Amino acid sequence: MGGEKGPGMSSANQAKKQRSGFIWQLLENRKASAGAILILFFVLLGLFGPLLVKGDPSAFVSAPHQPPSSEYLFGTTGQGQDVLVQTIAGARTSLAVGFLTGFAVMVIGAAVGMIAGFFGGWIDSVLSFITNVFLIIPGLPMAVVIAAYLKPGPVTIGVVLIITGWAWNARMLRAQILSLREKDFVLAAIVSGEGRLRIIFREVLPNMTSLLMSGFISATVYAIGAQVGLEFLGIGDVSVVTWGTNLYWAANNAALLTGAWWTVVPTGVCVALIGFALVLVNFAIDEITNPRLRAEGTWTRLLKSHDLEPGLSTPVVRRHGS
Repeated sequence: MGGEKGPGMSSANQAKKQRSGFIWQLLENRKASAGAILILFFVLLGLFGPLLVKGDPSAFVSAPHQPPSSEYLFGTTGQGQDVLVQTIAGARTSLAVGFLTGFAVMVIGAAVGMIAGFFGGWIDSVLSFITNVFLIIPGLPMAVVIAAYLKPGPVTIGVVLIITGWAWNARMLRAQILSLREKDFVLAAIVSGEGRLRIIFREVLPNMTSLLMSGFISATVYAIGAQVGLEFLGIGDVSVVTWGTNLYWAANNAALLTGAWWTVVPTGVCVALIGFALVLVNFAIDEITNPRLRAEGTWTRLLKSHDLEPGLSTPVVRRHGS
């Protein structure tokens, strides 16, 4: 006699199919592919770059502000350090702080938001009040004040960014879980006697995969940009080589006034490219999960497949050969 599948089993299988379909669509998306390639490049640069381009990023190797040459491809800084070695060494620290901070912000925001939205009552009231307090406090000024009283360094910057960045994710995920907890599959799991934490992790969380990924990417973009900005302002350990401290020393040595653009451009381009790559992946997730954008994309592909002009109220058929 075969056992019958309960509502929890069917909803789990459905969530698994949705996750596999989402991942497959993400792999097929051109924006996501381009962004993933760029992200992978910088991750590999941070991990293996110092092994390929050897050298002490703090060592004085030549005269200050030497332009790019065959000996020093990116030139030297105002203190005679190799810009290429500093750019690669800074990638490891900045990306580590950015991705770890983004992950921590996503986890804390998800935990607070889901607990508040699912349990409701006084738990929701307390957690929502705390979230609202952190939302109304300006993030950057608060980060500057906190960082000024803590020991400088990348770890301190990461902690400051986690403290100031989790609230938005918590608010967004709370709103989503308020909608999901009224769905039939969640109500069926409650009726069947499943525990609340089991329902959150098995029924609700799998249906929020795309939202969690989007929140992680947004938090990582925020973390990398804020870290570079804070260290550029001198809030951090300027003796540690990161992308932010590279820009700090370039400004401190009057790089732009002396025309030493090569001390600024490599780090600036790296920050811009990693941010652009993360935004591309975020846009791709939005295109896949947003019903309106998904419908527009479907209609556009359908019109193009029939050789019609998209975006017109009356379709116009193109004449081949004209």
